[in-house]
Amino acid sequence: MTDTTTPFAAIILAAGKGTRMKSDKHKVLHPIAGKPMIAHLLDSFATLSLARTVVVAGDRREQLEAALQGRGVTIALQEPQLGTAHAALMAKAALADFDGDVLVCFGDCPMVRAETVQAMFDRLHGADSPATVVLGFEPEDPLHYGRVIADDDGRILKMVEYKDADEGERACHLCNSGLVAARAADLFALLERVGNDNAQSEYYLPDIVNIAIADGRACAVIVAQSADEVAGINSRAELAAAEARWQAARRLRAMDEGATLIAPETVFFAHDTVLGRDVTIEPNVFFGPGVRVADNVLIRANSHIEGASLASGVKVGPFARLRPGTVLEEGSFIGNFVEVKNAVMHAGAKASHLTYLGDATIGAGANIGAGTITCNYDGYFKYKTVIGPGAFIGSNSALVAPVTIGADAIVAAGSTVSRDVAAGELRMVRAEQLVKDGWADRFHDTMKKKKAAEKKG
Repeated sequence: MTDTTTPFAAIILAAGKGTRMKSDKHKVLHPIAGKPMIAHLLDSFATLSLARTVVVAGDRREQLEAALQGRGVTIALQEPQLGTAHAALMAKAALADFDGDVLVCFGDCPMVRAETVQAMFDRLHGADSPATVVLGFEPEDPLHYGRVIADDDGRILKMVEYKDADEGERACHLCNSGLVAARAADLFALLERVGNDNAQSEYYLPDIVNIAIADGRACAVIVAQSADEVAGINSRAELAAAEARWQAARRLRAMDEGATLIAPETVFFAHDTVLGRDVTIEPNVFFGPGVRVADNVLIRANSHIEGASLASGVKVGPFARLRPGTVLEEGSFIGNFVEVKNAVMHAGAKASHLTYLGDATIGAGANIGAGTITCNYDGYFKYKTVIGPGAFIGSNSALVAPVTIGADAIVAAGSTVSRDVAAGELRMVRAEQLVKDGWADRFHDTMKKKKAAEKKG
């Protein structure tokens, strides 16, 4: 990637109502891989010399303001919505003192790569100093996209919306992605000259290119590496398709980096999942945000992992759920139908099955029997359970927090422990067993006679 010292600003258009999503949530806040689509754009741009970001909002502006708080983003209002050129012009006041380059893009096109943006600015500073640079793409089916009419050198002859194009122009397969780069002074001067004499009576952003060409200025197009990079998301189906493309690429990357995915199409990653080498992931595993997996980890089928850290040699599942705050240290084991939340399993500790461990610390080498529950919540506050190294918790035990089980202590099966257990101690909390010889035989005889009498009656 060529570096440039010229700072740039991004104008992200997000004022549409997104009616096809049929959602109360703003369209650009719908997630891909657990991250809002507009955040994908912002994070991509952050790797470049981004100096300013203006998000043009309309409907549900307050949702964008809340979601983007703390990201250094300025929100500009477009009301009413009169087209894409009008929307971009709404950013003028926020960039009044800005003298760099500007990228105009759409918040519902989240997969634009930083390398592509940099290529647009590199072309903007080419020898012919174009007034604008447009990002084009070549889809398999051009559908109703606007067309970019250009010569073999990438010099634009005309931009035309599909509704306004003639048959010859519609035969062109170089389409307009909607992204355009220009110098700030050029951009806003051109935007102010855009009219709405077209089939939709809207102010179209691509018209700035035609205006510049009419002025005798050069305008250029570069072509996106893939049509998928600039695919807009306007419906739930398109959101699902974008998720599928992202996941497919992430699975390939995971395997390229040394992970084994037994059934790749059934594994779902989050945007920030980190995997080490020689990790094996069985079918139907879901990663939520905030998961870090070290080398030589086995994650068995049908497990759900979010906000967890797994050290080398850890084994998880099948059918395990790791919730935020889970830390599994080297060689620890979480088995089937075990749920862990905000808990640390130290080296070699294990909970093999049917257990809930919440707000707990489990010492090295400790063994947690089936059916153990840390009772960590009283309806108002959360409390912590500490289990010492080498401790053994028998099956079907309830540990009522706050409570500490000492090193090498044993809690007998079926115990409800509400007071601390000292190191090396056995704690057995069971009701005394009552034995009545012959009672069951007498009961069965009585009930059989009663049932037989009912049948006769």
